Amino acid sequence: MAAAEGTGVAGGGAADSRLTKNSLQQSKGLGAVPSRRRARSLSRDAERRAYQWCREYLGGAWRRVRPEELRVCPVRSGVSLGTPLRTALPDMGPLPSSIFLQGVDSLVLESVMFAILAERSLGPQLYGVFPEGRLEQYLPSRPLKTRELREPVLSAAIATKMAHFHGMEMPFTKEPHWLFGTMERYLKQIQDLPSTGLPQMNLVEMYSLKDEMNNLRKLLDATPSPVVFCHNDIQEGNILLLSEPENADSLMLVDFEYSSYNYRGFDIGNHFCEWVYDYTHEEWPFYKARPTDYPTRGQQLHFIRHYLAEIKKSETLSPEEQKKLEEDLLTEVNRYALASHFFWGLWSILQASMSTIEFGYLEYAQSRFQFYFQQKMQLTNFYPSS
Repeated sequence: MAAAEGTGVAGGGAADSRLTKNSLQQSKGLGAVPSRRRARSLSRDAERRAYQWCREYLGGAWRRVRPEELRVCPVRSGVSLGTPLRTALPDMGPLPSSIFLQGVDSLVLESVMFAILAERSLGPQLYGVFPEGRLEQYLPSRPLKTRELREPVLSAAIATKMAHFHGMEMPFTKEPHWLFGTMERYLKQIQDLPSTGLPQMNLVEMYSLKDEMNNLRKLLDATPSPVVFCHNDIQEGNILLLSEPENADSLMLVDFEYSSYNYRGFDIGNHFCEWVYDYTHEEWPFYKARPTDYPTRGQQLHFIRHYLAEIKKSETLSPEEQKKLEEDLLTEVNRYALASHFFWGLWSILQASMSTIEFGYLEYAQSRFQFYFQQKMQLTNFYPSS
């Protein structure tokens, strides 16, 4: 669910966006929040630093550019991190004339990952790395819209793209500690917050989150899922539809902030959860949620069949083997969808105490946990022994 606001230097293009579809009820513990619109501005200091970074790291014609020739604009891309920028200039010949500036927290790890993905044509090119962030290729594109995730052609393309991603070998730890390790850290950070009437603590107590995490762990321990290199955040804002694709592949995944070795079921289940959430809503709480948009069995099978077609393309499966793979994967991803709700619910509770971005983090957290328990009940009806 996470994403960032970005800034680009150059002309035209799009980055990434994020959050839900029809409004959710607030719990009484959250309190009412006045309706307001998201504010956007860019300081002179940000423009100055963007100018300096482009001159220093891109060189060539960029060094001869005057500050007034550079166009710097924020790129809307989510509800976490800082603001990415896009910078643009007139025609630069062989040099890039449009650049995406992205601030990062784990600079070394994420930049290594970014560079490898760029070399494999699975991500934008990397032009420079500096202490505050990096310079990326600006791709004329737009992020998908939530409603487009259900379009059969795009859904099949996303499934194939995800299968490619899962097939990569990356130089990072292969142990799947990321999911529960991160959730445990989030929960501890939330519990360490001052408890003086914070609405965050109301949610923790309301849903008995510590005990519920143990229940979730038991369920997933009993759910086989291979460990692969996962994106962990394949939502519509992190899928670009390229305006000028170099080949027939018109989609590109971006925003690898959460990528790691993880259970396959989480990546697919998380993507299915994102069908529900639209993060482009312009008024408080800046998202909409429509749980009825969670993919149907038929829509899930459409995705799964294209995913398996790519993963198993060198194998010949009997109809019986194919059906078993499909049914097993349906069970796997819908159980791991619970982990998606839990992960982003905790993340959002924590963001409510830290983030300066205008967004209804507590409302969003409540939505995710409500959907968690709703889906858990449905799974219990399907798999009463789990």
